Amino acid sequence: MRVSDRFFVKTRLSYNQGYYQRVQEDKYSDISKQEENETWLNAGDCVDRVWVDKTIQSKQDAFNKGLATGPKNPTGKGQRLIVLHIGSDMGFLEGGLFVLYQKKNSADYHDEMNGDTFKDWFVFILPRLCPNSIVVMDNAPYHSVQTEKYPTSNSNKAVLLEWLNSRGITFDRPMLKAQLLTKVLTKPRTKSYVIDNLAKDAGHTVFRLPPYHCEFNPIELAWAMVKMYVKRENTTYKIDDVRQLLNSAIEQITAENWKNFIKHVIDEEDKVWKVDDIMDGTIDEMEPCILTITGDTDFSSE
Repeated sequence: MRVSDRFFVKTRLSYNQGYYQRVQEDKYSDISKQEENETWLNAGDCVDRVWVDKTIQSKQDAFNKGLATGPKNPTGKGQRLIVLHIGSDMGFLEGGLFVLYQKKNSADYHDEMNGDTFKDWFVFILPRLCPNSIVVMDNAPYHSVQTEKYPTSNSNKAVLLEWLNSRGITFDRPMLKAQLLTKVLTKPRTKSYVIDNLAKDAGHTVFRLPPYHCEFNPIELAWAMVKMYVKRENTTYKIDDVRQLLNSAIEQITAENWKNFIKHVIDEEDKVWKVDDIMDGTIDEMEPCILTITGDTDFSSE
């Protein structure tokens, strides 16, 4: 294992252990934990349906009898719904469902969701949460819009100068853009998220999952049930009908289902914690691998 690999693993372990410690603290408290996430549904979502007639001997035989040789499922995904909701061990939050009809022709629903849309929904549901709730979410860009936008290398010179002047930094001689950008980069930065501040002002706390660990969010299991229901019941492949199926699917997921989702996630968190603990001890016991490269090395092209 390279030194850089060890640093990466150690960093990941540190993040996961900090997350797990927070989870353990909250597990035995009376604080309400709300799980938030987005998903999508396509008009063409369905379960493959195949009826087999064993008396048919060939495709020609089926053609002669006026029968099809395959299911007539839609060939494309069709229109798409972007779905946003939040829930807890008491079930989906009443009034928390937000559905957006995707307009952009994109394979990724994240292209349609943005910080302003998410913020509007978040402000709407905050008063509906139990007091002193913890809102669990992932690290999607629209969840993590910062309160202050720092200039970047793409900013023009006037923007850099205005930003520095607003913080009391002035210059008595002309400066190049590269010099101004260096000044910007040397200013201390503190991450402050719009969503976190809104939650804090309302008496709640935002809790972000470790990167690439969506399995720690119980709502993912709820979405799996919703999608399976919609696929099973979808027969018209029309987006408005899929919208109604979505409502029906959400109504069928009970508080008991949510409790099972949460229990499953707790079990997964415990497994990961144990694995991380083993990895942490194993890495500490490993001898560093040091490679010495000299200038005498030669390669033959034979």
